[in-house]
Parts: sequence; C-alpha cells; structure tokens
Amino acid sequence: MDSGEWKPPFASGRVVGSYEPLKRYLEEARRRGREDLVEKALLNEDDFELLRRLVVVEGVSLESLLSALEERFYDRVDGEVAREAYRSMGLKVDTESAKRMIARILAGWLIESGEEWKILRLRASWEQGR
Repeated sequence: MDSGEWKPPFASGRVVGSYEPLKRYLEEARRRGREDLVEKALLNEDDFELLRRLVVVEGVSLESLLSALEERFYDRVDGEVAREAYRSMGLKVDTESAKRMIARILAGWLIESGEEWKILRLRASWEQGR
C-alpha cells in the first residue's frame, strides 16, 4: 500500500488493500448531507467489544473474523451511497455488492485498529495483498 494513500485513524493497511472506496463513501454521504451515515461508518466501543469477544475464540481465521464483522457493519452502510462511491472510482457495482464491499472494508479497519490497540495480533499469513 502506498504510504501516501488516505487511511482512517488506526488503520495500517495490513488487511484492507485500499481505503479509497471508504473515503469516497464518506465524501458521498457528506455531499448528500447524511452525517448519520458518516457516524455509522465510524468505529465505536461496541465494535471493539465485539472484536474482543470474537478473538477469544482460539484458531479463529481472518476470513471468519472478517465475515462476522462484515455482518455487523452491513446494516450501517447505505447501498446507494456505496454504489455511488464505487461509480466515482469508475467501477460499476450493483447496490448490494457495493454495500457488502464497504461493510468488508469497515470490518478490516476494525481488525487493523484492534491490532493497533493490542486487542489482537495479525500473523503475516493473515495479510491480504502482500
């Protein structure tokens, strides 16, 4: 990952390849006057508490952790705003897929932040795109 690329607070880029779609999602939400969507996209203490509970399970894979967290964020993402975020990047993605993809980025951000806050430790084999 290019060190000059935008990343949200406490993101390392070890799980999420690019935060550009999330950046575009937040910009589109703000453009539409939807600060509620921006707020829903931010990590909160309940998210970290769920992460703590999930990582207690021994042998949890990155994929299963991402999937569980993606489900948590899914309802917090607006599909139309997500679709428009990808469209602004020149990508044609249907609403459902765009919603899932942004939820997956939020899940990855939570995992990366969890590592920064010493809730978990990523193994090299967990990293994507390296």
